[in-house]
Amino acid sequence: MWARVGLMGSVALGSMFWSQKKKTETTPYELKLIQVLFRHGARTPLKSIPDVLEAQWVPELLEAPAHTEMDYMVTDLQGGPRPPAPVEDSYRSKILTGGTYPGQLTTLGMQQLYDLGVRLRKKYIQEEPFLTPSFNPKEVYIRSTNIVRTIESAKCLVAGLFQQEQAGVVSILTDKAEKEILYPNYHGCKLLKRLIGHRWAESSTVPDIAADLQSIQRALGVDPHQHLDFILIRDDMVAREAHGLPLPTALEYWRSIVEQRAVDMIFHIYKPSERLNLQMCVGPLFHILLTNMEDKIQGTISKPDRKLFLYSVHDTTLMPCLMALGVFDMKWPPYAADITLELYQHRQTNQPYVKVSYIGQDQKIPGCSDVYCPLQEFKEALAVYALPDERYYGLCDGVDDRPKL
Repeated sequence: MWARVGLMGSVALGSMFWSQKKKTETTPYELKLIQVLFRHGARTPLKSIPDVLEAQWVPELLEAPAHTEMDYMVTDLQGGPRPPAPVEDSYRSKILTGGTYPGQLTTLGMQQLYDLGVRLRKKYIQEEPFLTPSFNPKEVYIRSTNIVRTIESAKCLVAGLFQQEQAGVVSILTDKAEKEILYPNYHGCKLLKRLIGHRWAESSTVPDIAADLQSIQRALGVDPHQHLDFILIRDDMVAREAHGLPLPTALEYWRSIVEQRAVDMIFHIYKPSERLNLQMCVGPLFHILLTNMEDKIQGTISKPDRKLFLYSVHDTTLMPCLMALGVFDMKWPPYAADITLELYQHRQTNQPYVKVSYIGQDQKIPGCSDVYCPLQEFKEALAVYALPDERYYGLCDGVDDRPKL
């Protein structure tokens, strides 16, 4: 079909490119850097709701579409062998009904990330020719948590973004579990465990949440002694719905309450009004994002051709990030949700600006004078949460307990 573009097609394409060029030239902001934090795609549940209608999680649900394949490798942050993956090992010690492991990216999830890649391609290659149309390792940095679903999600996004065209192997960088900063790391950070660990269990005892939980357990016919919480219920419910698998009838009636109570739980767990909680959840990640932008503007970035940083993460990464940015909408981030940070430079003044979007919608960050936020204002808005590695690990290990001023 594409080989048959006739004269009219050529004229149409020519005028389209001309209008895009004109649009690019007339905007006062020049794009310099893109950073995308994205949740993995649809997956098998982490646990099934006990004692209810079973869903069949069969291996056929996990087949990779051919158009999502790329030549890729997984390394540690220095380019050495991939670190051990204890979180993934814990998933693979259990089997769901149907024969698959918990927490695995499905065919649907792979397609969702491919589609996100296509959306980014439309914006940064077709509408604004910023990125090279094929994957170039000099331009693109990819980091993922060391879990198969996020690694595969990163690969699928890159396949969609560059349409499987590559001028080099796609390297996906990961860190060892105890040092991971791409999600709130209760196991690697003693202070975070002390601040938040107990709040997971406590969140189910908050009076309104506890009353609804008792009611839903009765409605589902789940033994009251079974451990159940709204986050677990929501996880199984949303996974089933996404894949067209049957839901217990009672759950259909309770659907909106499950959504609301799961978010209420996470809000109780993170308690964003306590600044230190969010600092320990996202501080080092925010520091990396700010450093990347500062290095680009100052010309001190180690790879001057770098234009895109991709971070393959989780819902439990995006929620505290949105809370710290002041734009959390009290809704659970869907599969393949993304927070995108664009760094611009004003063509006349050379001043740097940051624009943040969530699932494609521009966000005005509190503390910023506009959607296009002067970098200095953006840094000040995030300064209360950003933590350099040394300070983060010092706080984690109890070496540095001073509050951040």
